[in-house]
Amino acid sequence: MTGANPTGAVSIIPVPGIPELRAGDDLTAIILDACRAADLQLQSGDVLVVTHKVVSKAEGRIVDLGGITPSDLATRFAHSNNKDPRQVEVVLRESARIVRMDRGILITQTHHGFVCANAGVDASNVPGEDTVCLLPEDPDASARSLRARIRESTGVDIAVIITDSFGRAWRWGITNVAIGVAGMSPIADYRGEPDQWGREMAASIIAVADELAAASELVMGKTDARPVALIRGYNPAPADGNGQQLVMLPANDLFR
Repeated sequence: MTGANPTGAVSIIPVPGIPELRAGDDLTAIILDACRAADLQLQSGDVLVVTHKVVSKAEGRIVDLGGITPSDLATRFAHSNNKDPRQVEVVLRESARIVRMDRGILITQTHHGFVCANAGVDASNVPGEDTVCLLPEDPDASARSLRARIRESTGVDIAVIITDSFGRAWRWGITNVAIGVAGMSPIADYRGEPDQWGREMAASIIAVADELAAASELVMGKTDARPVALIRGYNPAPADGNGQQLVMLPANDLFR
């Protein structure tokens, strides 16, 4: 649930000036420096949204395809669909389960439990001809660490969301979703509460972290080198939430 927000207005503010990240870079210090340079002072109740690419780069989750030997499965699928067998092999290694391999599309379940295209392995916005970026090993831990270090450096308690872009069944286009969350609940559960007509709601569970993640893309852009945004006005109540709460349990998955 949200905190005090009498106007209902929410602002989404891009944080400019984030440089190209490399393994070992201090992402927290870089974000705080960029906020200061842009005269953006973090406030309690803010939500900092960070694309996973900068997190993954800082954590060294970059793979040089030159060192990858593709398996027979990766080679067959790649040759049939005009893909790089080395990149397909990396996708398979990052997958706990193959959901679908069809028409050149590889949908898998990652070791985190996310069901997405190519296990989140991506070559876009990654320097080098033969490099790909993986998802963070533990996006929730990455979000917790970033939040804790910001609190230590500034004394301000904020929430952090780490995002990736996923496709959606039955809908064209991709949208940002939350893969790591810290400092807030990723869902707002309205079950048992009355609607405006007094009827008790029975199924209204809102994925607010995904909604905030999707909104952040409006100011980030895919080609504008703005991987960080600040959302102000939503004011989530502090909570020990995480991105894993958004992953559908197998028992509830009607399409598995």
